[in-house]
Amino acid sequence: MTTRTLKTLLAATALTGIAAGAVSAEDVDYGNFDGYTLRVKLIGGAQYEPLYARISEWEEMTGATVDVLSRKNHFELDREIKQDIAAGTLDWCVGSNHTSFAPQYGTIYTDLNGLIGEATLAEFQELALQNSTVDGRLVQLPRHSDISNLFYKKSLYADEDNKAAFKAEYGYDLAPPETFDQFKDQAIFFADAPSFYGTQYVGKDEAITGRFYEMLVANGGQLFDENWEPTFNSEAGVEAVQWFKDLYDAQAVPAGVLNYLWDDTGLGFASGTVAMNLDWAGWASFFNDPANSKVAGDIGLVRAPKGSGGLRSGWSGSHSFSITEGCDNKDAAASFVTFLTNHDSQMIEATAGLLPTRAKVWDDAKAKFAADGNDFLVEVFDTYAQSMAEDAFTPPLIAPWIEVSNEIWPRLQSAILGEMTAQEALDEAADAARIVMEDAGYL
Repeated sequence: MTTRTLKTLLAATALTGIAAGAVSAEDVDYGNFDGYTLRVKLIGGAQYEPLYARISEWEEMTGATVDVLSRKNHFELDREIKQDIAAGTLDWCVGSNHTSFAPQYGTIYTDLNGLIGEATLAEFQELALQNSTVDGRLVQLPRHSDISNLFYKKSLYADEDNKAAFKAEYGYDLAPPETFDQFKDQAIFFADAPSFYGTQYVGKDEAITGRFYEMLVANGGQLFDENWEPTFNSEAGVEAVQWFKDLYDAQAVPAGVLNYLWDDTGLGFASGTVAMNLDWAGWASFFNDPANSKVAGDIGLVRAPKGSGGLRSGWSGSHSFSITEGCDNKDAAASFVTFLTNHDSQMIEATAGLLPTRAKVWDDAKAKFAADGNDFLVEVFDTYAQSMAEDAFTPPLIAPWIEVSNEIWPRLQSAILGEMTAQEALDEAADAARIVMEDAGYL
């Protein structure tokens, strides 16, 4: 099958079938690749796995076989891909990607504008496609979007003794926090280490850089000025770092938090030992499932808090799939990534709470939740829709972003541990980031 043929088939069905949810995947011709083996590298983790059960459906429809070479968290996968680039072993076709990671990869991924039909692309949210574009090339097909809001244990806030004790100590009524200062107060108030913690946070890799970045913005700061000079070592940046450190020093977060990534925070909240959890929507169904979670039926949700600058935190982006430029069968790869992001696939992910990138799936998912009497997921989608519309912003979509992040997060850890002051840590990180930006030609 030629690329033109695949584009025609997918474009013909996008508006009348897939996008409308009127036709199942089995009614769409995804091509015939009998005997071909598609080699892929995928992100792994609890919230990503349900979609991969559909891979066998695509294999049955197309006659192809999928060889999953890797299934790792994104930070480990990123390091592996960079090793492949260095070793010249990009001998696979499809890789999981993210809008924050994509700019650093140069031209290893192909432009999907020439591979996937316009009608199919038109069903995706415009902003998700814009953020998936690097230097005018659509190098990834967005799978689902992410932004964080605040999950909390409702029973803690309904407890009359808690209300009275908190009011006596802090001078204001106990209610889900509207600001990061209130968030910190309440996290310290609820904490009873080592059995119970007020909150937690991701503590390493780009995960904590991103959390720092969104708090920096919420406090009125920025990573760079208009000339790409690092400016995150500002008063707003110091304030953000101090928030992490104060919680750590007060034992309001687990002692091992600086090793936490997203699975750790998600499972931590589900364990029932954490009062508040700033997290993306992908855990929502897991949190409310009594088979997996001790907080099921006791979950409140509010938008992310505001910083001292009066803005809500809103670090956002999209997980995605990319196709390598050297792929030996781009038609098969395009068929595969289209299938894994089609209406049925995104409905599966939306049921878990993941935020779809096809516009119509938002409406269809909410209608399904309402029909099923799942008021919790209706609330999740309403809350996250408002955050995506009003609060969302990406990190700088530039090639050196991850390299800059790698200069920031170890210094954040040092400041949290008290090995240097917040100002010293950020000054050192800014100096290192300036060298990165100079080497990349931005300064």
